[in-house]
Amino acid sequence: MALDSTKVRVAVTGQLMVAPVATTPPTGTGGTTTGFVDLGYVSEDGVTETRERSTEDIKSWQNAATVRTVVTDATYTFQATLIETNPATVNAFYGATVTSGVSDGNFVVVPSATGGRKSFLLDIVDGAELMRYYIPQGEITEVGDRTYASGEPIGYDVTITAYPDTVIGGSAKVWATALKT
Repeated sequence: MALDSTKVRVAVTGQLMVAPVATTPPTGTGGTTTGFVDLGYVSEDGVTETRERSTEDIKSWQNAATVRTVVTDATYTFQATLIETNPATVNAFYGATVTSGVSDGNFVVVPSATGGRKSFLLDIVDGAELMRYYIPQGEITEVGDRTYASGEPIGYDVTITAYPDTVIGGSAKVWATALKT
């Protein structure tokens, strides 16, 4: 295979979206995102995709040789700091329901609330190239500290855990225009 610098991708922009689990999924990079709500601006650190695995070696009696390695635990997560304050980001971060009025909105903080399982879409854009991650069964399982400081955006640090889904046969489905033939 020859080296081709035109195939080097950069996550120039994109969006992170959320919807109820029953929302109709996209069918590709050109598929619909109807029903998904954009969570707004993400901090300059972008979105971090993490696949973690724990393994255990199986040793033989003879020579104490490792004869097999099995996966004992695996997680698939996406972490981002949302920096736009709107009902969707507050709902996601606090696992709460925002009630909006004419002059303000409000919500109740329950420290253990996660908001439950949702579907998530992550679009990563590099010019005409698009990579789309569809997470049919995800949940915000971790939230970071919030710091209120002069000159700094108020951030909502969230980690989405992608759970296995029987319909797609995994935790996420990914489409990429760069993979077309």
